[in-house]
Amino acid sequence: MAEQDRTTKRILLILSCILLSVGNTGGQLLLRLYFIHGGHRLWLCSFLQSGGFPIILLPLIISYIHRRRQISTTTTTTSETKKTKIVFMNPSLFLAFAVIGALTGLDTYLYAYGSSRLPVSTSSLIFATQLAFNAVFAFLLVKHKFTAYSINAVVLLTFGAGVLALHASGDRPEGVSSKEYAMGLVMTLLASALYGFVLPLMEMVYKKTKEIITYTLVLEIQLVMCIFAALFSTIGMIINNDYKGCIDYVYIYSR
Repeated sequence: MAEQDRTTKRILLILSCILLSVGNTGGQLLLRLYFIHGGHRLWLCSFLQSGGFPIILLPLIISYIHRRRQISTTTTTTSETKKTKIVFMNPSLFLAFAVIGALTGLDTYLYAYGSSRLPVSTSSLIFATQLAFNAVFAFLLVKHKFTAYSINAVVLLTFGAGVLALHASGDRPEGVSSKEYAMGLVMTLLASALYGFVLPLMEMVYKKTKEIITYTLVLEIQLVMCIFAALFSTIGMIINNDYKGCIDYVYIYSR
């Protein structure tokens, strides 16, 4: 049984890594493709980065069914099977990750703004500086020690972002002014810094609540974060009338 659990965990870890890799690379390309073909709805693009949260319900349902089966095979009473825990997240965790979700919504907007002004190569390199911000905030919030590798990453990524800023006009997309390009650099760097702050903040919340981190709890946390990130973007869409751009978005990708 223990060997089977380890195998399951490895499979889930590999699957999560694959999905993360595909999402990070494909998402950037699709986002830039939208702007290249005339799209301009920033809040819509921000919403789309977290609006797929209902798909998380599928693994949550599978996890619940799996837990019920495990309990039913180890007990003979139906009452214990019916008491299978549905939600693992407590109210304090919910509130904390609701706030973090709203910050994530702000981060997706900043990233969408930067992507509308920068080519994929430049925005990806600048956003990679999140590793440097992550190392700094991890040291400040959760007392992670700096290592030779983390210091090397901070120096190289910061230097790389500085080089791109100094040569801001070299790869400026057609139709984007120098001022807009500079704003794109700033917004992408802010998005990188905010995301580098959010990750250590999540770890700090884990430590403060002292909850046992399980696969199901992580999925619930992701669901709450994505819901509030999408809600943040939805409010922006309503204020800016970006919901009308949904028709334009479908038209652009159907051509």
